Amino acid sequence: MKNNYFILLLSLISCFTIQAQEEAVTTVEKNQFKINFLFPGFVYEHGFSARNTLYSEAGLGVGYRYNSFYGESNTYFSPFIHEQFRHYYNLEKRANKGKRTAHNSGNFIAMSAVYTFQSISTNTHYAEYSPSLTLAPVWGFQRTYKRKFNLELNLGAGVNIDQFDTEFAPIANFTLGWVIGN
Repeated sequence: MKNNYFILLLSLISCFTIQAQEEAVTTVEKNQFKINFLFPGFVYEHGFSARNTLYSEAGLGVGYRYNSFYGESNTYFSPFIHEQFRHYYNLEKRANKGKRTAHNSGNFIAMSAVYTFQSISTNTHYAEYSPSLTLAPVWGFQRTYKRKFNLELNLGAGVNIDQFDTEFAPIANFTLGWVIGN
């Protein structure tokens, strides 16, 4: 009689195991295009494995400086290229809780590289903004809602390198955008 209960228990466990394996595995999107509204730009995110993507963005950054000597401020615009190798680590957990995972809605860690070109707007009272490269590990999250409205935040600490010096750089990037396509 005890053997029958044991066999019944093993049968139930194997049924649950088989059912769990048949559920759809949550993975990142293979190809995803977005438009960034805050800092005008275009984003392409390519999924090359179940949890990893290469995030590529080209856009126009906006900066602000104040010169105390002249008592004037200056707003400048600089084109940039932003690359991140992302690892999404909580997609299955979100799916199990019934939360959205579509369009890479999840948390990630990433290695980030941003190359900022020379400013396209200058003021003669300011030194010209020189091109720079910023490298940093970051933590972030991305959420895409039902109508493909996308918001993203990533934070980290890294190093900024330009022709004059190399210095510590806190990283904070917040974007609002729209997913294009499926």
